Amino acid sequence: MHDELLPALAFLLVGLLLVVMTLTSSFIARVPLSSAILYLAVGVGIGPSGLGLLQLDPLRHAPLLERLTEIAVLISLFTVGLKLELPLRDRRWRIPVQLATGSMLLTVGAIAAVGVGLLHLPWGAAVLLGAILAPTDPVLASDVQVSDPGDRDRLRFGLTGEGGLNDGAAFPLVMLGLGWMSLHDLGDAGRRWWTVDLLWAVLGGLAIGYSLGALVGRAILYLRIRRREALGPDEFMVLGLIALSYGVALLCQAYGFLAVFAAGLALRRVAAQPAGRSPATDEGGADAAPEARVSGYLMESVERFNAQLERMAEVAVVLVVGALLATVEFGAEVLWFVPLLLAVIRPLSVYAGLWGAPVQRSQRRLIAWFGIRGIGSVYYLMYAITHGLPPALAQRLLSLTLAVVVASMVVHGVSVTPLMRRYEQRKRGRAAEG
Repeated sequence: MHDELLPALAFLLVGLLLVVMTLTSSFIARVPLSSAILYLAVGVGIGPSGLGLLQLDPLRHAPLLERLTEIAVLISLFTVGLKLELPLRDRRWRIPVQLATGSMLLTVGAIAAVGVGLLHLPWGAAVLLGAILAPTDPVLASDVQVSDPGDRDRLRFGLTGEGGLNDGAAFPLVMLGLGWMSLHDLGDAGRRWWTVDLLWAVLGGLAIGYSLGALVGRAILYLRIRRREALGPDEFMVLGLIALSYGVALLCQAYGFLAVFAAGLALRRVAAQPAGRSPATDEGGADAAPEARVSGYLMESVERFNAQLERMAEVAVVLVVGALLATVEFGAEVLWFVPLLLAVIRPLSVYAGLWGAPVQRSQRRLIAWFGIRGIGSVYYLMYAITHGLPPALAQRLLSLTLAVVVASMVVHGVSVTPLMRRYEQRKRGRAAEG
């Protein structure tokens, strides 16, 4: 009888969680507590250490967990791309680009050095650990991302762009680590890694995604404005563009994460163009207002649907992370490794990587702190496990990764509301004085 009640109890708890989170969302936004912390607690409660409703083996169920986290990251990356409306030539793009390149490489290097010197990992596993933990999370960092496409704040823009770029930019380093463990072909003298895994996969992914996003966006606006065609639901377009850009990129051996991010970015740029066009673009500018209305409606519909998808993906994955905690044995090494990464390696890599970037001192401090780790790290770990990572090493990397992810959810979730509230108050005060 007990087993027969388990599915009903699982539906009851998840349904109650979603209803309560919806009804209390405004309250949660005012207190130093993020929704991810509550999802995590429920995940622990329904996992093996609680009611036992969600039983997962991270090694045996690695393919399933890889697909789940992969979908969550794809949805979030597309959403991030939609949020960034700044022209690519704007100087503020230096912030996320430098974070996703210089800062990320420094982070991987520092973690790899710690992995070899203090954790006594082989070099390949140490580089893999660095690549797993270096990317910041676009799913869990929504509280510090741009609030709307017109947001020009350098702190929010930098963190949003970083989360979109480095989840794909870390892939070459994941492949490098796997290659040094003989789990991936790097080619003679690393030639395949340099040409395919690094140069082509990164640049090709960005180019494929941006081209498809721009093409689909222009086709929709053309059919709706010029041809007055009634098209299908925008939600189908979102899912189709995500799947299309990801699938084409993978078939071309490029990085699908970067392609999906670039597709969202291109769709936003295409939708922003009609509103910003000169009235002289068309004869008499008669179509300028209709174009602006259609593109505005399109983006509003897409953003609303994407936000709902992202929230559902966050709930599913964080519940799973909470349930996985009972399956992992955490060693004493996590007690010093986690604070070392979050409080030392991340800040130092940000300060060094943002050298010369147009960022104020207070913004630089907050960027250094809000290096939120999460679902992307879990995906990369599951990707490595499904590609032959030895079980003993997989268990060790799993304990380190989950410890960092959970600690990040808690400390960043507790600190985000007061820190961002103080930041916004100071910004308003400076604006009033100016």
